[in-house]
Amino acid sequence: MIKNRSPYIYLPLAFATVLLVGIFLGTQLSPGGGGVFSSGSGSGKFETVIDYIHDEYVDTISKKRLTELALTLLLPHLDPHSGYIPAEDLKGVNESMEGNFEGIGVEFNIQRDTIWVVAAIAGGPSDKVGIRAGDRIVKIEDENVASKGIKNEDVIKKLRGDRGTKVRVGIVRAGNMKKPLEFTITRGKIPIHSIETAYMVDGDIGYIRLTRFAETSYNEFIDAFTTLQGQGMKKLIFDLRDNPGGLLDVSIDIADEFLSKGKLIVYTEGRSYPRKDNFATSRGVFESSPLVILVDEGSASASEIVAGAVQDNDRATIIGRRTFGKGLVQHQQELKDGSALRLTIARYYTPTGRSIQKPFLPGSEDYYDEVSKRFDTGELENVDSVKLDKKNIFRTPKGKVVYGGGGIMPDIFVPLDTTGFTPYYTALSSKGLINDFALNYVDKNRASLKARYPNAKTYADGFVVDDAMLNDLVNYGVSKGVPVNTFQLQRSSFLIKENMKAIIGRSVGGSEAVYRTLHKNDKTFGKAVDVLRNGK
Repeated sequence: MIKNRSPYIYLPLAFATVLLVGIFLGTQLSPGGGGVFSSGSGSGKFETVIDYIHDEYVDTISKKRLTELALTLLLPHLDPHSGYIPAEDLKGVNESMEGNFEGIGVEFNIQRDTIWVVAAIAGGPSDKVGIRAGDRIVKIEDENVASKGIKNEDVIKKLRGDRGTKVRVGIVRAGNMKKPLEFTITRGKIPIHSIETAYMVDGDIGYIRLTRFAETSYNEFIDAFTTLQGQGMKKLIFDLRDNPGGLLDVSIDIADEFLSKGKLIVYTEGRSYPRKDNFATSRGVFESSPLVILVDEGSASASEIVAGAVQDNDRATIIGRRTFGKGLVQHQQELKDGSALRLTIARYYTPTGRSIQKPFLPGSEDYYDEVSKRFDTGELENVDSVKLDKKNIFRTPKGKVVYGGGGIMPDIFVPLDTTGFTPYYTALSSKGLINDFALNYVDKNRASLKARYPNAKTYADGFVVDDAMLNDLVNYGVSKGVPVNTFQLQRSSFLIKENMKAIIGRSVGGSEAVYRTLHKNDKTFGKAVDVLRNGK
């Protein structure tokens, strides 16, 4: 069961891109008799200035617009994670944390201005009426949406809607190209899964990848863990790479599964919020078995809480690269007009007492640029280039040195592999040509692929992207304006083939086929398997 959640929220990094507009201020105050700025530093000064500009400015401007402008400039001068969410954006922002949305339940891809169904979510509204992978959505209601330059956000806007409402779609299906099939779909609640994949690697090693800490994530984790345990799992690789965070309580619940009763998981403290310690309970399902957690520069917030908790308690091996470094706590307060405020109210600390919040200057864009600068400084490729705060040292119960002030440094560093990244590969990838080619291949060979590879493992182990397929892709690229560079092609060929195989695999064996494919050349994953196999 999901526990009652506290209001503390670890804000995902993606929130930084939300426009900070549309806040409701409540009752506006009229200027006092002492002049427009007579309120000094007391309350009402902000409202007084807004009223003055609204009444006296040379051109007409709404109070709402003035407020939006002012608050957009104000929030970055507090910290990088405080912000306003306008009413029109709040539902979408909350959906990712609630673990569901309302719509028709398809995973789609836009290829050559056409909406292709990659998969119909099992048991969802589209699956129930018979929509299949490979179908093209050419009409929504009576509007032709094929070859109209439609974008992802347009599709989402047209297909999402309140549960119980209906939408008509026209489908073109391979083998039935003369006349579109028409389906009426009743929208429903669609889950947003936090566990992207979970599978048995080999023998007794299991793998779980968590992409966010949402309301449903703990239950999803327990379900995945129980399934793998039933298949013989005794050792676990828990992948938190590129996981931007989420709900505090969920991170505590999941960390609790790895730690024995009484171990400190995390504590929070702020000016108006006294220290609150969070300890592990006796309900953990994996408190002593071998555990590896994978992290990288995209692991933030709640991911860092879990990684910090097991590292500081000498419970697991952390493998990968230094995490993002977010140690601030936000509280979300919804406002009367349907908008919301997320305000930083506290810091969190790992069990040894370290804050892993990296430095920031209020209002500066350098905070988010810092991750990309790690590539420039060589940190992502060389452990000797990682700059740790040697004055901010802590020790675990077994004497291991850990550092505060800038993320979680893994126990085993694995450099970023940039071998296959060339301008030629980037051109093919950024133009969507690898994706287009792979989806075309699936469309022509779907039946034979399904027959030959009945599950993700058989696909990952057996399917080969050969040189003939690679040459066909190269020629396709030339036809789309990407000339071949022989030297760069040779250097990138393995990466291009891997990408093609992963994209094709999603249509054959879902996310598991994708990750089984990618893991074959994933050095961080490979190191984790090696550590668990060798018992170190």
